[in-house]
Amino acid sequence: KYLGFCLEQVVADNELGGLMSALDGEYILPGPGGDPIRNPKVLPTGKNMHALDPQSIPTKAAVDCAKVVVDRLLDRQRQDMGGVYPESVALTLWGTDNIKTYGESLAQVMWLVGVQPVSDSIGRVNKLRLIPLEELGRPRVDVVVTCSGVFRDLFINQMNLLDKAVKMAAEADEPLEMNFVRKHSLEQAEELGVDLREAAQRVFSNSAGSYSANVGLAIENGGWKDESQLQEQFLERKSFAFNADRPGELNKADAVFKSSLAKVDVTFQNLDSSEISLSDVSHYFDSDPTKVVQGLRKDGKKPTSFVADTTTANAQVRTLSETVRLDARTKLLNPKFYEGMLNQGYEGAREITKRLRNTMGWSATAGAVDNFVYEDANSVFIEDPAMQKRLLDTNPNAFRDMIQTFLEANGRGYWETSEDNIDRLRKLYQDCEDKLEGIE
Repeated sequence: KYLGFCLEQVVADNELGGLMSALDGEYILPGPGGDPIRNPKVLPTGKNMHALDPQSIPTKAAVDCAKVVVDRLLDRQRQDMGGVYPESVALTLWGTDNIKTYGESLAQVMWLVGVQPVSDSIGRVNKLRLIPLEELGRPRVDVVVTCSGVFRDLFINQMNLLDKAVKMAAEADEPLEMNFVRKHSLEQAEELGVDLREAAQRVFSNSAGSYSANVGLAIENGGWKDESQLQEQFLERKSFAFNADRPGELNKADAVFKSSLAKVDVTFQNLDSSEISLSDVSHYFDSDPTKVVQGLRKDGKKPTSFVADTTTANAQVRTLSETVRLDARTKLLNPKFYEGMLNQGYEGAREITKRLRNTMGWSATAGAVDNFVYEDANSVFIEDPAMQKRLLDTNPNAFRDMIQTFLEANGRGYWETSEDNIDRLRKLYQDCEDKLEGIE
């Protein structure tokens, strides 16, 4: 019965009807936006769409989901590290994702440090409670939070709460082996010659009016020299700290940012919608600090990278490599996907190329792409003469960019393959150039 109701809502498309009613000056029924799988009330379409009250997140449901994900993340890391808890986790917070999930990733940060959001009588979250260690049942895990520019613009109150949450944990008089937030903050205060509260800054973003680390843009146009350039870009653009002691300001805090990242054991992101995956867009790898952390750590060790898949009720925590592998098999290397794209013509071919380029982005920022992904993609799109012709005829520009991506992946050391494959790619690149130049 419920599934039948959902189907009725899906097919009850009222986009055009809603538009015409609005143009006639009629009242349009308001309704929430977001992911229709998470919130069926999004359907039918054609409503006067709204998001949410920023002060109402994280909701209780979001907090409950966050606890499950964080506990699974910590359990997975402990299994891999002989029962040892990670001391610090780096997370990325996205604006639209927190709208869709009503603050799940926001609540994850709070649960890691052992702080509970408290709402008032009308549902506004404006207070925090430090959870006693006896109730928490584990150490407080330190965090480094990088917020997207959209999150910074939409949820400045929540950034204030996060900063207060971390500082509450840092100032708690508890054993250092049970409070990694305090442990690291005390070390940084001494190292940097600042007070404890300044050393405990953990909420970072771009400067006001600036968006993204521009790592995705550099990888997209291929104009980057080496990985250190990408890492410097990330550090330069994402090192503006939010400080609840100076509300309304985002000040450059390179030293605290680098010192905090150098202590990170785990990097973590969320996938909360079935509409967008890791290789659909460049945003995810653009904000991934995995190799940045490796470059800053004194031991040069790469942190473990995890991704939480909360697109279903049974949230899964996988390593980044596992997630990239799954994404490649279900989309880039899946005949149903690429045949569907090719049937769309020019734009479909461009979409395949973009996905391959985004996959290479994960090699550059995290080293998370298995060699077989490139090898199998080469087998599907390059080795087959019939596929070569389809791509060349459908969109020679996209095909040339695809070949260039393969050559770049090999040249940068992300893909090991035979010289025959490289020679074939070079010849095909010249064929594309000839076709684009009109040379027969």
